[in-house]
Amino acid sequence: MYAIIEADGKQYRVAEGDTIRCDAVDREVGTEISFDRVILASAGGKNVSVGRPLVEGALVRGTVVRQAKDKKILVFKYKPKKRVRKLVGHRQHFAEVRIDKIELP
Repeated sequence: MYAIIEADGKQYRVAEGDTIRCDAVDREVGTEISFDRVILASAGGKNVSVGRPLVEGALVRGTVVRQAKDKKILVFKYKPKKRVRKLVGHRQHFAEVRIDKIELP
């Protein structure tokens, strides 16, 4: 059983027991979160439900495992012959969510 969910404008393929890394959510570690924007759901085999645009009544429940920052990336802007150089660092916040249950209609 798997589902494709949408969270923060990104799509994730999830199954029960998977851990996904999505953008930071406003929940504390250990709290439950539910994703109601299910695009596709499959109960296994040939039984696939495709939403138009969403699957009605489908829900994916998960638990926030941790909230953290990703590794630092460096953004370097440079304009030749103008002595313009700018170096900026950025660390993206993320949340790891463990998928507990996929509920289908």
